[in-house]
Amino acid sequence: MNDLRPADPPVHDSTAAFRDAFRRHPAGVAIITAVYEGKPFGFTATSVSSLSADPPRFSFNMARTSSSWPAVANTNYIGVHMLGLDNRDLADRFARSRDRFGGDHWKPGPHGVPLLQGVAAHLIGRISMRLSFENNAVVVAEVESGEVGPPGVPLLYHGGVYGQPTALDYQI
Repeated sequence: MNDLRPADPPVHDSTAAFRDAFRRHPAGVAIITAVYEGKPFGFTATSVSSLSADPPRFSFNMARTSSSWPAVANTNYIGVHMLGLDNRDLADRFARSRDRFGGDHWKPGPHGVPLLQGVAAHLIGRISMRLSFENNAVVVAEVESGEVGPPGVPLLYHGGVYGQPTALDYQI
């Protein structure tokens, strides 16, 4: 006689499963910038998403333990910079270095928001919501202005390393 009961699911460590699953989920790489008390702040992010087209809004997630959280928590305007393959060093700088703004790779933009030079695109957004949950936050911003550079290859993060998309033999 066959036992028709479903098999018990395999037991996995939820933290390990989470990390492994998202290592397999590629994400675009961006840098979020803000100014707080006259000082520029910024960090590399892979959680930037389009939220709505009308009005144009984007969102991102961040740890409230981040050194940039006080700036994001206490300012009204932020910049999001979409990175291209040429911006790997910039992504590393904002992910690993404490000296993120030393040099001439940025300038103050509208509302004092730091604008990075040579990125694929940037948007200036007015923060309309901060949703805190435990040690994390979801931030929503409405786009007020932006610029898009020449077409190029986007920078992706996948499997713990930077990469680039590969075209398939399929067209829509």
